[in-house]
Amino acid sequence: MAHTTTARPRIFSGVKPTGHLTLGNYLGALRRWVEEDQYRADALFCVVDLHALTVEHDPARVRRLTRQAATLFLAAGLDPAHCTLFVQSHVDEHARLSYLMECTAADGEMRRMIQYKEKVARESARGRSVRLSLLTYPALMAADILAYGTNEVPVGDDQTQHVELTRDLARRFNQRYGPVFTVPRATPPPVAARVMDLQDPLSKMGKSHAEGRGIVYLLDETDVVRKKIMRAVTDSGSDVRYDREERPGVSNLLDVLAACTGGKPEVLAEEYTSYGALKGAVAEAVVEVLRPLRARHAELSADPGYVDGVLRAGAERARALARPRVDAAYAAVGLLPPA
Repeated sequence: MAHTTTARPRIFSGVKPTGHLTLGNYLGALRRWVEEDQYRADALFCVVDLHALTVEHDPARVRRLTRQAATLFLAAGLDPAHCTLFVQSHVDEHARLSYLMECTAADGEMRRMIQYKEKVARESARGRSVRLSLLTYPALMAADILAYGTNEVPVGDDQTQHVELTRDLARRFNQRYGPVFTVPRATPPPVAARVMDLQDPLSKMGKSHAEGRGIVYLLDETDVVRKKIMRAVTDSGSDVRYDREERPGVSNLLDVLAACTGGKPEVLAEEYTSYGALKGAVAEAVVEVLRPLRARHAELSADPGYVDGVLRAGAERARALARPRVDAAYAAVGLLPPA
């Protein structure tokens, strides 16, 4: 693997294998990794499979989705010659450092995490409890980031709170035990391609949703993609206008079209006089964006040995980067090194 790190920031980002990757994942994050981040930085991209264990799950499905996500990373254009691609559970340093982060964090700040509170409320309403790991997983997320001396964490708005916690834990650890960790910063994309659910344009297009009618998955067949977009919820009225507050459905379609074509949603709105014409244009644009990705995914799926080799080499490099820092953290807190 040819990597140069001189004077370049280090980036860490990951995807949780809890569902099939979506158009939102691609336009909002993966495309930026491919086109920019892997070339401008020493970038590590990870399938964070340990995070998938915080909820009820089917073990076989987690394995399958982990491989699928890694294959889609490659299909989208991540190049092992320019970045490090690996699976979280293949690098023991994540779990090793996670416990030290739990010992650094306070119970109260974990319970204040928005996603934890939302999930607890949702499960409580159903008469269910949540796993302890749902409370503590921000410590694992901090470990994911801090193990590598990460400078930048590309995240959306919904993950900013986790990066802020990571920054707090890094500073606290350094103050207590000495300067071990780099304090990272969140780097939201300069133009956020925020793709909303086609059936519920007020909700983000999420890969874990049980209802998939409003979600375009990266591996959806062409006819399925067209059908989902043509059935997208629009708004009252008939004029095509970009207005996130008053016209969320139409605005979401315009955002998707702009992200796929490189245009501006406000300008694109002027080109269409009906919702049907707009939907048709969006459908074709999405199909064309996904066509090469799906073709490359099929090629890579037919050669699992190549994907395994990429993940093995990526884990070896990630381990080599993380181990010295995690060992230093173990020494700093007073743990006796093995003889």
